[in-house]
Amino acid sequence: MPATALAARAVDPATAVRTPRSSLAARLPLVCGVLLVILLLVVTVAAGTGPVSIAPARALAIVAEALGWGQSQASAAEVAVLLHVRLPRVVVGAIVGAALAVAGVAMQGVFRNPLAEPGVIGVSAGASLGAVIALYFGLTSISTWLLPGFAFAGAVVAVLGVFLASQVARRQVASTMLLVGIAVNALLGAVISIMLATASTEEDLRSIVFWLQGGLDARTWQHAKLVVAPVLVGCALLTAFARDLNVMVLGEDQGRASGVNVARSRAGIMVVAALITGVAVSVTGTISFVGMVVPHALRLALGPDHRLLMPAAAIGGATFLVLADLVARTAFGPAPIQVGVITSIIGAPVLLLFVLCNRRRVL
Repeated sequence: MPATALAARAVDPATAVRTPRSSLAARLPLVCGVLLVILLLVVTVAAGTGPVSIAPARALAIVAEALGWGQSQASAAEVAVLLHVRLPRVVVGAIVGAALAVAGVAMQGVFRNPLAEPGVIGVSAGASLGAVIALYFGLTSISTWLLPGFAFAGAVVAVLGVFLASQVARRQVASTMLLVGIAVNALLGAVISIMLATASTEEDLRSIVFWLQGGLDARTWQHAKLVVAPVLVGCALLTAFARDLNVMVLGEDQGRASGVNVARSRAGIMVVAALITGVAVSVTGTISFVGMVVPHALRLALGPDHRLLMPAAAIGGATFLVLADLVARTAFGPAPIQVGVITSIIGAPVLLLFVLCNRRRVL
């Protein structure tokens, strides 16, 4: 069976466009409410866990005091650790997780394949290369905004390269774009390796290695301010494309018959997904599989309607990455590892499981 047929079966898009609006209105607040409660619990535990343990109630009291709502009995050390070390890290992780998951939902819808994610088709690698170029040539000393700017440019170039190469091949299907994405990932990875080997200073070398591993170490409120606005706007724009995605997964002909400008919608979705992925990678480095695992799990649990998947993926992605970072910080003793390692440990078996479960259909 062709890959596109397999993808269509996995997504089952027909049910997406037939979901009653009344059913959506009833499910959306319930699903998002439950996911928000889970996110709040995970954030509270993550913010209080570490060498300096802070009880959840005390952590909430510290935050309330910082907002001007009463006073806490916490020590100065606890306040400093929570407000200036852990909470910024958790907030950045939540924002980045939301961005990657929403971008993953969008990419899966555009390519009609549940395996698609920004990393698989080269967007994350392009964004990483853009960020590495800015670091390699010392451009971040000119302006901190150049780092996300270069990351965004790299993401857009990568996704356009995949799209144009698929056009040249005259096969704009998921399998072709994923194969092109593998080639783009390999090429950009080679360029990054060359820059890593020729870094002029030890500081440049450390910065480049950070992007390759992907992590949330030493993230501050400045990093959160840098990403929150573009991610919120990007997620809102992709959510606005939810109806188009519901129709596009049925195929280009069905999309045109339903009044959707398929080419314009596809281009808009890919550019916005590249934007939020590039901004996310600009502050964390490459974090793989968030955009594949979270959307796929939610699709199995909630169904294929993108009007529900988009907001659910934002909350689910935030929860997943904060939880993964908590594991990275605490599960391996006094030497924490990068969160990108944890997401790969989780994501790779999930990908393998999906392939094995569908091996007969693929063959």
